[in-house]
Amino acid sequence: MDANLIPILLCMVSAITLAVCNVLVKKGGDVLTSRMLVSFFMGVSVLPFAPFVPVLSMDLWPLMALCLGVHWAYQFCMVRALHRGELSLVFPVMRGLAPLATAIFAIFYLHESLSGWQIIGLLLACTAIVVFAVPTGATLDSRKVDRSALFWAVMAAAGIGGYSVVDAQASRSFPSAGTFAVYLFLLDWIGITTVTLIQRRGRAFTAIRSQLRDSIIAGVAGSFSYAAAIFAFSMTNAANVSALRETSVVFAAGLGALLLKESFGARRTLAASILACGLVLMQVSGG
Repeated sequence: MDANLIPILLCMVSAITLAVCNVLVKKGGDVLTSRMLVSFFMGVSVLPFAPFVPVLSMDLWPLMALCLGVHWAYQFCMVRALHRGELSLVFPVMRGLAPLATAIFAIFYLHESLSGWQIIGLLLACTAIVVFAVPTGATLDSRKVDRSALFWAVMAAAGIGGYSVVDAQASRSFPSAGTFAVYLFLLDWIGITTVTLIQRRGRAFTAIRSQLRDSIIAGVAGSFSYAAAIFAFSMTNAANVSALRETSVVFAAGLGALLLKESFGARRTLAASILACGLVLMQVSGG
């Protein structure tokens, strides 16, 4: 297989499984508990590999701590966004803006740059996101919900950009991309689990029982999704990985319409197509 195709295939696997994971999180109703369970089962999924990864050297722990902090901040913003808006609105915004955030952060943090065509692809994607973000509610109250959801979706996009660049650095700095994936999944669940148990208190275990099956599936999907992305990060620019991975918005919005009975419509169909074109253009035009 052509080596240049490997990161592309990894990103497509990541995109599809990412969409499945997020649809199941939204479907659970209690997004905070669902996200906690997904993170927990992502950790469980790598336990068989834990004995085979090297002990992490002390000089890599600050980078590991930075990765965890950015992931926890993103998860908080994502949960807030999903609580306040439909998946077919907030998911395209937070995932669609992510390549732009990643590209900006990568310029300063990883010293990566974009070609002219990649910049055009980003602008095209952002234009589509504006179409997605137009308030859909007919009343003042519904428009307020849309604005609140949009704010947290934008904050989540910044979080995705942040974790993409620090994880890209980690995937290249650790002994292997697989080693980083194992450590990340083993530790990532701690932050959101602590918040969930504090927020839900005595109600946590009732919520867990009702969402357990979907959360196990979402956790496995999430593991496949981000493990594939981590390996892709080690092979190519962070902005390229983020751009192609975010074609997941098309899969997620379609699944949201099919499984969650959320409105999609001609406007979002067109916007999803334009968004995907912009993100793919950014990927294939990389120098």
